Amino acid sequence: MEQNMHPKLVDVYFDKYAESHQNPKNELIHWICVPLIVFSLVGLIWSIPFPYLSFLGRLNGYVSWAWLLIAFAVYYYFKLSPVLAGFMLLLIVVFICAIIALLNWQHNGGPMLWQSCLAIFVLSWVGQFIGHKIEGKKPSFFDDIKFLLIGPIWLLHFVLIKAGIKY
Repeated sequence: MEQNMHPKLVDVYFDKYAESHQNPKNELIHWICVPLIVFSLVGLIWSIPFPYLSFLGRLNGYVSWAWLLIAFAVYYYFKLSPVLAGFMLLLIVVFICAIIALLNWQHNGGPMLWQSCLAIFVLSWVGQFIGHKIEGKKPSFFDDIKFLLIGPIWLLHFVLIKAGIKY
């Protein structure tokens, strides 16, 4: 049987993304900032008021507009790699648990969820741009917006490789 010599589309994206992520300091910054950006973006969208729907019962407050973003992203990831999509969904569940913890903090007198997430979002993007300044190359998403979605799974694929999991 002839082996297919064409790389998977996700690997083509990873190779292109890696071109502007070669400097170890930039890579370290991305390991910190990319997950924080994803987390804060989910939190910011979670903060947009969602209507009370009586049929949701006790789920009201846990259903939010963020689920639409999550569904879109996971669907996109699934088309690239079902394994990466599954692991990304697990990571998002962890993020949602942290968002619920921030909501509990908010209800006990802490800052509003959107304020916490906005601060994380802005600081993380500043970090990203510092990383690219160090790198000396512009971020990949300046060439193609889809690389905003590739960044999180690019990091995740390294974890899967280290764990010996094929994606």
